[in-house]
Amino acid sequence: MSSVSAQSTSVAPATTQFGEVLYREVIPAGGRWSRRLEPGERLRIIDLEGQQAVDFLCYSPALPLDRINIPNTVKLNRSLYITEGCKIYSDHAKVMFTVVEDTCGFHDTLAGCCSNEIDLVRYGVVKTKSCRANFIAELAEWSMGPSEIVSNINFFMRVPFSEDGSVVIGPGVSNAGDHVELLAEMPVIAVLSNCPQENNPASGFKPTPIEVIVYKK
Repeated sequence: MSSVSAQSTSVAPATTQFGEVLYREVIPAGGRWSRRLEPGERLRIIDLEGQQAVDFLCYSPALPLDRINIPNTVKLNRSLYITEGCKIYSDHAKVMFTVVEDTCGFHDTLAGCCSNEIDLVRYGVVKTKSCRANFIAELAEWSMGPSEIVSNINFFMRVPFSEDGSVVIGPGVSNAGDHVELLAEMPVIAVLSNCPQENNPASGFKPTPIEVIVYKK
């Protein structure tokens, strides 16, 4: 079976408090990142300064393509929020990741990613930076196009909802140093957009850097 092409940067493995670190990088405010992980590898996403939303997608590297499916993830976890112990499911109901650590709790599955187009509609501003733009650019590195962008998880983002169905993007509740850690359960490509949003409180109205660490215990 053929595979999606990959372009990825690695660092030499090093033994640290995390175990064998395969990759470590600080992603600047508004930046993007992706990497292929193998089963048993862990992805730790660290909110360095607090209140910084991180948009997340993931894909199987095998063809035909299988990818994150938010409705399956919500139904099978029986929760609209993602937190420690939850599993991230694919279109084919395969477990792609398990959330093994979470110091923040209750990450969003409702609001999707910001885009230049929706920011024009919502806020009347013309932008060239957005999570959708980041996803388009990052997926191109893996020979995937905009049509492969689906509903995503927003780590460290709080979107409360009421009984009548009303939803609102609320202020982030993550503190500096909070992290979420994902265990790869299959070969998987993880894609991140460090949200550049400045017009709602998803990133505290001032986007900040995050850190990603890929390691094996």
